[in-house]
Formats: sequence, C-alpha cells, structure tokens
Amino acid sequence: MDLFGQTAKGSAPLADRMRPRSLEEFLGQEEIIGPGRPLSLLLHEKKMPPSLIFWGPPGSGKTTLARLVASGSGLPFAQFSAVISGVKDVREAVETARRRRALDGKPTLLFVDEIHRFNRAQQDAFLPHIEDGTIVLVGATTENPSFELNAPLLSRCRVLVLRALTDAEIRTLLERALADPDRGLGRKRVTVEPDALDRIALLANGDARQALNLLEVAAEVAPSVTAQTVQEAAQRKIARYDRDREEHYNLASAFIKSLRGSDPHAALYWMARMLEGGEDPLFIARRMVIFASEDVGNADPRALTVAVSAKDAVDFVGMPEAWIPLAQAVTYLATAPKSNASYAAMLEARNDVRTVRHEGVPLHLRNAPTGMMRDVGYGKGYQYAHDYEGAVVRQQHMPDNLKDRVYYRPKEAGYEATIKKMMEERKKKS
Repeated sequence: MDLFGQTAKGSAPLADRMRPRSLEEFLGQEEIIGPGRPLSLLLHEKKMPPSLIFWGPPGSGKTTLARLVASGSGLPFAQFSAVISGVKDVREAVETARRRRALDGKPTLLFVDEIHRFNRAQQDAFLPHIEDGTIVLVGATTENPSFELNAPLLSRCRVLVLRALTDAEIRTLLERALADPDRGLGRKRVTVEPDALDRIALLANGDARQALNLLEVAAEVAPSVTAQTVQEAAQRKIARYDRDREEHYNLASAFIKSLRGSDPHAALYWMARMLEGGEDPLFIARRMVIFASEDVGNADPRALTVAVSAKDAVDFVGMPEAWIPLAQAVTYLATAPKSNASYAAMLEARNDVRTVRHEGVPLHLRNAPTGMMRDVGYGKGYQYAHDYEGAVVRQQHMPDNLKDRVYYRPKEAGYEATIKKMMEERKKKS
C-alpha cells in the first residue's frame, strides 16, 4: 500500500484506486488549492506546512489533501482515526515521530481523521508535541471546529474549509473512473447511460467516495448501467448516517421510542447505528438525561442519576470507550419503570402561566423583611409546615383563581406508586 492508500491494481475499492495523487488530479476546492491559493503555494514551493484542520462534509477530499500535503512536503506520514483510537494511540504515534526526528530531523505529519471525536483531554495531548516540532498535526472534521475543538488546539492550527462537490464535478470524477484502464473501470468496458451518471451524482449528494462506491456496485450488478441499475445498487447499500439531515432525526427518534417502549435490545441497536455512523456520544448522553426525567421520572428517581453519571463518564473517558457507560445507561433506562407524570404536570402548569390571568402571590406566602411589609399583611397567617404533624398543613399555596388546580398525578409505576399513596394520605390529613 502506498501513501495514498492504494494497493495492488484492482484489489482496492474503486474510491481508493481513484484517489488523486496530485493537485492536478484533484477535483473541486479551488478556493484553497487554486492558483495562488494557500495550499497550492504550500505544495508547489515544498514549504514546511503549518498544522491544519480540514473542515468539510464527507467525501470532499480531506484525507487526500492531507496525504498530498505530506507527499509535497516530503514529511513522514502517519494517520489514525479518532473513532477507534485513544490517548494511548496518540502517545505511540508521537513516540514514533520523536524517534524519526532524532534520525532525520524532520517532524512527522500526523493525520487524525474525525478529530472532533476526541474529547478535550485527548485534544490537549497534541499540544506539547506541536509546540516542540515533533509533529505537524493535520485533522479532518465534518463538524464546526469552533464548537468541537478546544481553543488551545485551534490557536495552533489553520482551518481550511472544504465544500461538497458539485454534480458537475461528480460527473467528471465518474467519467474519469470509467475511462481509466489502470485504476478505474476502463478495462471492464462498462457502458453507462448519461442519466445514470446524473442519478449517481444526485444520490451521492456531493460525496466523491459515495459516488465511486455506487458506480462500482452498479457496474457489478450489470455491464450496462442505467438509472434503474443505480437505484437498485443504492438500495443494496446501507444508507450513510448523516448528522445534519433527516436520517439523524429518524435514528434518534427510533432510539428514544425504543427506550420508552422498554426494549433494551432495540435501544442498543439504534445507539450502535448512531455511534458507528459518527454521532457525537455526548448528543446521545444528553438525550438520555432528558429521557430519564421525561419518561422515567419519579417511577425510578435513580434514573436521572444514572443518566447524568453516564454523561459525565462519556465526557471524561471519550471515545472509543465511551460506548461502555452509554450501554449501561441505555439498558438501565430501557428496563426502568416509566412515568411521564412530572413532565405532563409541568406542561399543564406552563400552559396556565401562559393563558391564565396572573394574580399576585397570596399575602401569607409573601416575604416580609421589613416592618412596613408586615404592617400591610405580608406573611400574616403563614403556617410553618414543620410545626405540624408530618409537615402537612391546610394552607392555600396557589393564587385564588387556581386554588383547586391539580397538575401532578402520580402513576402506579415503580416508586411513583409510593408517592401517589403518600399524596393521598396527606390529602386526607389536610
């Protein structure tokens, strides 16, 4: 395998074989690699590159540009993915880079794919090695670096923004792959109808890798590729999870509804789909914190503690191990008794606040820090609950126009059944 991830002819996927080996082969991104643009000048003049962050959608060329920077600058190249790597991998890569530098004086260009998946502590691990020149860091991210990368790391890197490829650029890429006899499909003599290329470009949505993968699958289905062939090939592929589009919300919805339905198996499956697709584990943890209050509530008050602890563990541990506390929280929440009584109660109270005329706080409930306030009746007649048996008093705590309103109706689920019984007994005493 060479620097560009290409193995023996024809043995690698089409998307890897067609990976550009020079700026001249690279399609799109003229804003950063066009004549006189920063990356173009850097590569043509073979200067020492600064640490870089490539920010752009999937299939826009982030990994290829990182490899071009490494080859153009003559630096040793190493890479790993933040999805499956941790601090240990960072340390090992840095130690290898340190030994190389002791031999030839050159830093190693360390490429980190999905760098936004590292937590703050993991990102901080790069800082001293960037500072002392052991590594030149090049990170790739599909997420806004301002939100996902910490300030110290961002201050040491230059951010270059990539865009999704246009349909015309995708078509050019596909035509190259069809014509290339060495790295592409030229020797297979695949015939492709023009509308099939249009369909691939539409389905790829600006993602070069998706487009080439789809072309390769379609060419395996039939030697003559039509729009119908492309559609069949697309249905055979697992749809890519997209954090910014409909599938993101569909999977998140399936996850929450599986938890609500007390199905731990389905909840684990949908969470795995999200994590494998690149979802931020903290997004999943936040959803579970909300779920613990909204759907479990007082049926099991410990659920919120479990969810918050899982969120803290994810933030502390980071990927790739963060899935372990997430799985524990998922199975706990899915199997816990369920009640949305607190959630429903708050919705009713909020509706009254928004729709019912506001009356003043009853005088006996008002704060009376001064003599004048006491003279006009503030706090008069207030019954201190701890002076009464069971801390229960017959006292109006609502405004007059809402004095008989009931919001919280505990259910017979889990601990909430105990709460319901206590409320009924207190009502009898009062």
